Amino acid sequence: MKNPITIVSMLFIVFLCSCDNHSNSSENYSIIENTYGYGILNKTKGIWSGPVTSTTAIGSFSEWIVDFRPISENQIAAKNELDKENDIFMSFFIVKYNNQYKVAFRNGGSFTNMKRVSYLIADSVSETTTKSFYRFSEMIIGKNRAHTDVLFRNDSIYLKSYTNSYNTLSKPTLHMAWSAKIQDTNSCQNAVSLFSFPKKTLTKDFTNSFSGKTESMYFSNSGVPIGDPYSETEQPYLARVNASYSYAPGFFADATKKVNLIITTQPLFNAGVFNVANLKYRSRYVIVDANEFNYTFNYFHPGTYYFYALYDTDDNATFNSGDWVSTANTTFNIASLGNTNTSTQINFVIP
Repeated sequence: MKNPITIVSMLFIVFLCSCDNHSNSSENYSIIENTYGYGILNKTKGIWSGPVTSTTAIGSFSEWIVDFRPISENQIAAKNELDKENDIFMSFFIVKYNNQYKVAFRNGGSFTNMKRVSYLIADSVSETTTKSFYRFSEMIIGKNRAHTDVLFRNDSIYLKSYTNSYNTLSKPTLHMAWSAKIQDTNSCQNAVSLFSFPKKTLTKDFTNSFSGKTESMYFSNSGVPIGDPYSETEQPYLARVNASYSYAPGFFADATKKVNLIITTQPLFNAGVFNVANLKYRSRYVIVDANEFNYTFNYFHPGTYYFYALYDTDDNATFNSGDWVSTANTTFNIASLGNTNTSTQINFVIP
C-alpha cells in the first residue's frame, strides 16, 4: 500500500502547476462581494481525521482530529490539544488588507509551552468541480517566509505547511503535512444555521495591523503574544469546559501512564456496549498524566457532548484490550461564551 503522505505529495505536484496564475486575476477584490478565497469557508466545516507527518520536535502521529465549525457568519475555527504543552488554534476568516478583501488563515498555539501565532493570506486560488486549491502566504514577506497549501478533493483535505525556519533558510521547507477524510458534517449544522454561514462580511480590518512589523508572526514564552491583532482571547462565541475524572474503587493507576480525555458529539456506548463506529464523532481530546485529574478545554464550540476517560495501558492512544475506560455516556451542554464542568469515572477494563 502506498504511503498516504506520498500520495498527497503527488497530488500537490500535479495540481500546483495550474494554481499560481490565479493569484494575478483581474477580479476587483476591493469589493467584499469578490472576497478572494471565500470558497474555503464552506468547504472546511466538519470533523476531519487523518495522519500527520511533521518535521517539528513534536514528530508525526497516525491520527489528528479537527472539528471545524463557524464561530461567526464570516469565520470558521478549530482548537486542538495534544497535551498540556502543545495545542493549536486554526481559523479562516475574511479580512481587509492592502485595500482588498481576502480570506486569512490564523495558525497559532503552544509548542512545548512557547506561544506562536502566524497570519497568512490567500494569494493563489483554483476551484473546479472536482477539486479546490488555496494557498495562504505570510502577509508581509510572502510565500518565501511561510505558506500553507490546502487542497480539497472528494471527501478529503490535504494541508501542507512550509516555513523558512525563522529566516534561516533560503526557501521554505515542509513543516507539516496532514491528509484527512471528512468524518461528520452534522455536528457543525447548528452553528451553520445560527450564523447563516458563510456570509461575505468583514471579520477584521487588517489595514494597519502590521505597520512597523517585518513579518506577520508573533511569539511569546508565556501568555498572549504582544501585539497579536486577533488573539485567542478575542475570538467570538467559543466556550470553556472544565473536565475531570476519577478511578472507581479497585482501580490503581500507574503514575507513569497516560489518560486520554475524549469528548464526542455522539455517545460511544449503547446499553454498555462499545460502538466503535462512533469514534468518528470525536471533537476534542487531550493526553494527560494518569494522576492529573483535571483539564480545561478552552475555545470550545457550543453544543451537546459526551465525555470519556481512557487509561492507556499500552500507550497507543486508542481503545484496546486491557485499557481502562469510563462507560457512562456523561453528557453536558455548553452555551456560547459559557463555562461548564463535566466529570466521569474510569470503571471498566476492556476485554
